[in-house]
Amino acid sequence: MPQQQIDINQLNQAKANVTLKQTLLSQAIEKSSSGPTLAQEAIKQAAQEIAQAQSSVNQVYNTVQAQQAE
Repeated sequence: MPQQQIDINQLNQAKANVTLKQTLLSQAIEKSSSGPTLAQEAIKQAAQEIAQAQSSVNQVYNTVQAQQAE
């Protein structure tokens, strides 16, 4: 069985996105002590960023799945 090749750049981008989203979520949690409105906006932004990170991870996963099917 041939060794599967993964786009390392895509994998690194997904990893960076997840790390960034973790940082943003942590900041949102810290801001929650500043008031409910600011916390709500921070959490809303973090949720959007997490969705984008999930999309990046899914792209890498789909690439791996497609390569395995070949």
